[in-house]
Amino acid sequence: MSALPRNVPSVIEPPGVQWLRSSYSTGANNCVETARPDTGFRAGLLAVRDSKNAAGPALLFSPESWKGFLTAFR
Repeated sequence: MSALPRNVPSVIEPPGVQWLRSSYSTGANNCVETARPDTGFRAGLLAVRDSKNAAGPALLFSPESWKGFLTAFR
């Protein structure tokens, strides 16, 4: 990855940010959620947070960094 993810509080969300959970998720809330903010300083980044702690921090990734992570993960 070219840049480290940034850890930011997810409680400071711009209006209209919709968090999505994987379709593979179970009711146990043991997964991550993602969002793509389209306004403010987070615009164009991918936000990732723990579904068990929705008010907790989120990591922000550039599209290139996220793609690199997924490629390495597979």
